[in-house]
Amino acid sequence: MNYQLLTIDHLLSSLSFTSNSGNIKLSMHKIASALIRNQFLVALTVAGFAWMLFQVKGIIVAIFLSYIIMAALYPLVQLLIKKGVSKSLAVFFVFIITLLLLVLLIFPLIPFFVSQVQSFIVKFPTYLKQISPLFGLDIDATEVQGLLNDRVSTIGENALAVSGKIFGGFFTGITIIVVSFYLLLAHDDMNKGFLKMFPKQQRDEVGGVILRVEDKLGSWLRGQLVLSISVGVLTWIALTIAGVDYALPLAIMAGLLEILPTIGPIIAAVPAVIVALSISPTMAFITLGIYVVIQLLENHILVPKIMAKAVGLNPLVVLLGIIIGAKLLGVAGALLSVPFISLITVIINSIQVIQKKETA
Repeated sequence: MNYQLLTIDHLLSSLSFTSNSGNIKLSMHKIASALIRNQFLVALTVAGFAWMLFQVKGIIVAIFLSYIIMAALYPLVQLLIKKGVSKSLAVFFVFIITLLLLVLLIFPLIPFFVSQVQSFIVKFPTYLKQISPLFGLDIDATEVQGLLNDRVSTIGENALAVSGKIFGGFFTGITIIVVSFYLLLAHDDMNKGFLKMFPKQQRDEVGGVILRVEDKLGSWLRGQLVLSISVGVLTWIALTIAGVDYALPLAIMAGLLEILPTIGPIIAAVPAVIVALSISPTMAFITLGIYVVIQLLENHILVPKIMAKAVGLNPLVVLLGIIIGAKLLGVAGALLSVPFISLITVIINSIQVIQKKETA
């Protein structure tokens, strides 16, 4: 099996052709060679391609998220197919059940969650004012509240508006759902069509890479949902028992920020400690201890069990990925940076394995 890359000469030789009369042989080799070897033109082409991708970044994010959802649901479709259910019916059943769970279990609770978060944001400047003397600071709660008013009004509008801020709007959300459904429906045919682009001797290896990518992304999404819910529920129970105000919004924040490894739990702990510190230093230490214990529990029990197929990324790489993703695409970029890094990691590792097989 040969995985040698095409050289420029191979590429250019394919550009030579002969006229229909057979008397005049035309060659584009020298012209194309000059263009390809011109570093300025190459850089200009790369920059133009990057600019084009940036202009359609919203579409790329939507497609990538749709692909992740498809990868997370496809094992369930396969399970039903093995039970004798037809593919179309299996896809329809899995997708409808998933949507019903969202509509019946999550969406009815969103208004209550939003009201709690809104109330917490309104009260948060007061907590800052109460603890500021402990650090020799003089915080004007009115000014802080003014900075938060816009955010409060946005959150208070409705859950769809919040989702719109993250993923580009209601219609983008509908598009993601529809594209995910069709990706599930056309999964096998799409993969077969993609593999036909490669020589026959390479298709097994490429097919293996696709399976590993889907497994990695699907495992990440399924594991992340379970992990976020677990951490959120544990945080809510612990803070409620400890008597910390606004335990529910603080727990929601902890669950949501679990999607950001390393920095997410730290960010989630800060407002909780501030609220607890407004009660007493002892309560602040208890609250900090709660978050530390939950993180230890997560790192040593939950992550190995839940995220076994989706871990292994270098924390520094993840942190840089989150920062870059947030800078380029905002909240959506930060949230999707981890699965994107996982995708690139799988592809690079697969290429290295193939190269080792070739050299062995």
